[in-house]
Amino acid sequence: MSVKIAAVNSAPTVGVGVVVREYDEEEDKVGVEEMERRCEIGEGGKPSLVADLLGDPICRVRHFPSHIMLVAEYGDGREIVGVIRGCIKTVTRGNSLYVKLAYILGLRVAPSHRRLGIGKKLVQKLEEWCKKNGAEYVYMATDCTNEASINLFTRKCEYTKFRTPTMLVQPVHAHYKSLGSGIAIVQLNPKLAETLYRRAFANSEFFPKDIDKILSNKLSLGTFMALPKKSLPKWDPKTGILPPSFAIMSVWSTKQLFRLQVKGVSMLTYACCMASRVLDAWMPWMMLPSFPDVFRKFWVYFLYGLHMEGKNGPRLMKSLCAFAHNMGRDDDGCGAVVAEVGQRDPVREVIPHWRKLSMSEDLWCIKKLNYGSDEKCGLSDWLNSRPSSPLIFVDPRDI
Repeated sequence: MSVKIAAVNSAPTVGVGVVVREYDEEEDKVGVEEMERRCEIGEGGKPSLVADLLGDPICRVRHFPSHIMLVAEYGDGREIVGVIRGCIKTVTRGNSLYVKLAYILGLRVAPSHRRLGIGKKLVQKLEEWCKKNGAEYVYMATDCTNEASINLFTRKCEYTKFRTPTMLVQPVHAHYKSLGSGIAIVQLNPKLAETLYRRAFANSEFFPKDIDKILSNKLSLGTFMALPKKSLPKWDPKTGILPPSFAIMSVWSTKQLFRLQVKGVSMLTYACCMASRVLDAWMPWMMLPSFPDVFRKFWVYFLYGLHMEGKNGPRLMKSLCAFAHNMGRDDDGCGAVVAEVGQRDPVREVIPHWRKLSMSEDLWCIKKLNYGSDEKCGLSDWLNSRPSSPLIFVDPRDI
């Protein structure tokens, strides 16, 4: 997902004594949670989206085999004034070529200590860890309107604007969505799903080499394929031959990772949203586009590995998205179904979403850490290479 840095109107005098070190759960947990509460998105009575990490500040990187969290402490009192998370994975860079890539996320600096260079220092220390552990590139993601974050990474830390995938958000309504007629949806076992994904995303960017670990993770609720019912009797997964038309996706739940909550909305907005929900629950046959109850803590389903083939692919993908919505409808507390895909990915045009809740451009910035590694292998610099495919695989562990 995105690295958020909120802007402030004024900054304290530049201080001294900032120390960046690795997070210690026993020693730092309370201080980190208190500092992050002060960094909640939104200012001065404006609506804000608040995240509850369920008492586990390192949860967003815990599911990567190689990860770290750093804290910045300030002064003699060793007050925690900043945090940053990072991980390393092996992913495709196109043309079935793999690269060791680091990912930065969860950067926060206390409002009272911004504009002191703490954010830059956290990034630099994390980059040192990434290089030490063999990462060739490092990237981060942010909202394309977050100027503070973009300036920090592109101007001060020398990152390059790289890719702009689209984030699509569909609220979970009180009614069920129709799957369409003549469509069968089957759940695939992780091994078959892995085989299909390695085939479909071989030439994509950011496809993780350890996809098998993702598919077998307890947070992954399964991989599903939609195909015409008439094709079902003829399809034998053991042959490796796919149906002429199909769509595939996997579902990842954030229920055990974090909860989100919207705060700071007006009473009128709250009343209108809740009224739409009540009407939808009372009259589900009307299929009202009700707003979910995001004013209490909720989680999301993240759809990943979305891929379709054949002339019926778009219709089958819409059916899969409706299926995921209905899964969320049955999971009380799921507020939205979210997907993130490349700008030129064909599935982008068929995934149901609410435009006002979605993000047309989620900016990814990248930096090369290990100069000379590409040249030794006879490869061009990834930063200057044209994408070999319109597909971008968004790792659900990144959110």
